[in-house]
Amino acid sequence: MSDPAVLVTGASSGIGRATANRFHEAGWRVHATARDPTDLADLTARGCETHALDVTEDPDLSFLDGLDCLVNNAGFGQYGPLEGVPVERLRRQFAVNLSGPHRLCRAALPALCDAGGTVVSVSSLAAHAPFPGAGAYCASKAALEAHHDAMRAELLDRGVDVVLVQPGPVETGFRARRERELAALSPSTAYTDVYDRHRGETTRGALFGETTADEVADAVFAAAVSPDPPARLPVGWRVRAAITLSRFVPDAWRERVYEWL
Repeated sequence: MSDPAVLVTGASSGIGRATANRFHEAGWRVHATARDPTDLADLTARGCETHALDVTEDPDLSFLDGLDCLVNNAGFGQYGPLEGVPVERLRRQFAVNLSGPHRLCRAALPALCDAGGTVVSVSSLAAHAPFPGAGAYCASKAALEAHHDAMRAELLDRGVDVVLVQPGPVETGFRARRERELAALSPSTAYTDVYDRHRGETTRGALFGETTADEVADAVFAAAVSPDPPARLPVGWRVRAAITLSRFVPDAWRERVYEWL
């Protein structure tokens, strides 16, 4: 039998790169993708197959001759108070974080159904604990989770598992991208406190426990190889506890926490 195959989006850095490496170390045939394939040179050198892929465009997956797992990792965070986020930037947030996985799932599902494979998408604690100054990002992840819940039910009889991996704060280049997205907005003095929270360090990392890209990659891999994976895999006990509490904490209490963060 040939080695199982995985397709990883957003593999140029952070969680995506760690995930590609994790599958490669386990002997999988790895298709690592990014908008600019030159960012994948080190993965190519390791023996991964690398491809140019922009999740905002319909993908050409003709390079695949079988697929056992799709990892939807490509994404970014459009930060800033919602009043200051132009509609076109909100559309771009959803184009990458929601429409991107939708495109990849549509293109990959025929192969995954043949293999009895798995869709693993990287979500976020933010889908369950939205916070000020990140409304666009939180909404895109909440939408991704609803999308996958519906898809999971639709695929019950087709042998494909659908899993959401839910990290909290992660030690990657995501924070630097957040700063660039904030800098592109026209700041309003009405939201000075919100901008200040995101421009500097916040207490969220201390509260939820900042994890590493490798730990998230381990969770993604565990979902891919499990014969009966859970619908959701929170990364770390703090995130698991926060998601559980978010179901029961009154809105007024949640808002008091926002004032502290």
